[in-house]
Amino acid sequence: MNIRHLTFRLLQVYIAVIRTGSISQAAVQLHLTQPTVSQQIKRLTEAVGEELLELREGHYQPTYVGRELYHAALDALGRFDDFNSFLSEAAQGDKGHFSLGVVTTAQYVLPLLLSPYTQQYPGVDVTFNIGNRGSVLQRFQNELDDLYLFSHPPTGDHVVSGRFLRNPLVLIAPLHHWAAKKKSLTFSELMNERFLMREPGSATRMVFENWLREQNYQLHNTLQIESNEVIRMSVETGLGLAVLSEHTLAQANAKVVILPVKDFPLTSHWYLVRHGDRRLPVAAHNFIRYMNAHLGEWVNEKYIRNELDLLLSGNG
Repeated sequence: MNIRHLTFRLLQVYIAVIRTGSISQAAVQLHLTQPTVSQQIKRLTEAVGEELLELREGHYQPTYVGRELYHAALDALGRFDDFNSFLSEAAQGDKGHFSLGVVTTAQYVLPLLLSPYTQQYPGVDVTFNIGNRGSVLQRFQNELDDLYLFSHPPTGDHVVSGRFLRNPLVLIAPLHHWAAKKKSLTFSELMNERFLMREPGSATRMVFENWLREQNYQLHNTLQIESNEVIRMSVETGLGLAVLSEHTLAQANAKVVILPVKDFPLTSHWYLVRHGDRRLPVAAHNFIRYMNAHLGEWVNEKYIRNELDLLLSGNG
């Protein structure tokens, strides 16, 4: 490969094609014509001397060599982004940028983390992309963000994660429900009730279904709703019972009862995650350090389970 033939622009075009899976969409994103993008990819392929892309199910995806170039391009451009941040910090104080990929259920946790940080570092630009677990997993696989917030993180050698917050999952019922008057319950007493469930792939649903399998329970009356907020309101109106995060209820002032069911709350945690192949911007490192040092000031101590040192050391 002739390194002298590589340019930032070629690498930017290549990254855009990988992320969008499309020559035409990359052209729109970069404000270029489609022939220009095709020509740039051709030049990059010739410079490397290996095929970099292959068409699968109508989308361009990297070859084995192309995947390594993608990582190298992200790292190279990321280093110069860091250098730009360094220049900005040197001239104007604490500046920088990082992005967060956040699952929808974390909307109740995110303000606890970001509000004090952004007040302390107003010059840092933080963007976040919210979606269900499946969409945030896809963002993680494509390395679209610097950090990710999961309650059930992905697995694999490229995953670096550290849990920092307990996320108890409680079983809730309407205020007028017959079980609301009980001082203790077993789950078998609730088997004839309707349960409101998140969509398949939701972390809350995964934890609940794993517990059901371990206890040899099988639900017979369920209703799928793809929103914690709608589930909470549906429980309030008597549509059924549900398992939700205790944090969700605390933030929403929910008019529901937490049932005293044996083995509940179920154990879950919030994790901060980064992709092991992606170099973190300075601002993202600083955010992790700040969280690690000040978490106890933001969150009730009973919820803290801080292992953020794993992200800073890279051994999560």
